[in-house]
Formats: sequence, C-alpha cells, structure tokens
Amino acid sequence: KMPIITKYDEKDTKKGIQEISEKEFDELIRKYDPEGVEYYILTSDKGYHRLSSHREAVDHAMKLACDRSIEDVKKAEEKLNESFPELHKPLQYNIAKASVRMIDPKTFLYVPKLLSKDRLNNTTYDSAFRNENNGGLIPYWYAFLEPPHRAGKYDPSDFEAVNRVLFPKGFDHLEVYEWSTDWSEYFDDGHEWWGAGCWSVYDKEMKRFVILFASATD
Repeated sequence: KMPIITKYDEKDTKKGIQEISEKEFDELIRKYDPEGVEYYILTSDKGYHRLSSHREAVDHAMKLACDRSIEDVKKAEEKLNESFPELHKPLQYNIAKASVRMIDPKTFLYVPKLLSKDRLNNTTYDSAFRNENNGGLIPYWYAFLEPPHRAGKYDPSDFEAVNRVLFPKGFDHLEVYEWSTDWSEYFDDGHEWWGAGCWSVYDKEMKRFVILFASATD
C-alpha cells in the first residue's frame, strides 16, 4: 500500500526567527525601564547551529531595534508637535562586519558588589571598570546599573531579579557570545563616550535566544 503524500508549502510551516513576548519579563522591564539595555527574546524553528544561529538572531534583533528607533522618533514628534525628518532615515547595519567571541555565562552575568552609594546616587563597586580600556565595549552589569542618566538608580539585586526572570531555568545551560559594535549605526550614541555592548544568549533548556543591545549617550 502506497503511503499518502500530502503536498505543502514549506513557508506555511516554517516561520524562521520570531520575537516572542514573555508576560512576567515584560512586566518587570516596564517596572525597571532600564535606560542602557534593550532586550529581545527570540525563537527559531530552523534548529540550533551555534554561531551561525546566533549571528542570524542578532541580525534579526537589530532589524527590530532599527524599526523601533523610527517608531520612537514618530512618537517624539507627536509629543513635541515637531518634525525630525532626518531621523526617519533607517539605521545602517551589516552583521557580516562584526567580530565575535564566546564568553563564559558567569562572566556575562557577573554581579558586582555595591560598596557604597551617596545621597546623589554616586556608586562604588568592588569591580572597577573603564570602557576605554576595553575597546569601548562595556560589560552587561555596567550597562544595566550605570546608564548615563540613571546611574545608581538600580542595585545589584535588581540586576539579579531581571536575570532570574530572563533565564528561569538557570545559567548553566546558556551559550553566550559577545559581539563587536562596529557594524551598526545603532551603537553610534554609545561610541561617543559611555560605551556600547552587544550579546547573544542561547538558552538550551528554553530553546530560545535573548539578544541584548547597549548604547546610550547624554
């Protein structure tokens, strides 16, 4: 007996990389509203192929970030009742220009110890950091805790709370890559002085990517 073969369009069954919404994380991010970091949670039905999958996920997240930047400009125009046509130009990027290295999840998720905080929210940590000594790349903890306009607003416990919700299965199943920031105009603001960061994390238990971009200026 011959098997029944059903013809179908592969495009109808495979959606590729998609951004997904996680209610608990979305609510937490709205609460903290971190100035220095943008998060994108993505899934893919293409299978996991390590670096090539990370590269595709970063590229997809950057497209979302660039689209979002134009939407933010439009919202600002409505609020201010002004027009900024020069800011409607799409940000240019080319992931093929990026360099990348794998980093240990514990290094990526390092939590500094807060030693002191004064009345002006000036903070001192047990881990000193200067972005000029790291080629302009900043660590994730610095991007979250020390943004240009809200430095000292958050404590390391806030940073840990976000990451527990972002990676609910723990940190032992993560594969993390740190990317250079010389491949997209998105990072130009951060290159002025504060620094910039780009990370891709694949959670093998959750089977999803988390892409993080950091870039801000005063």
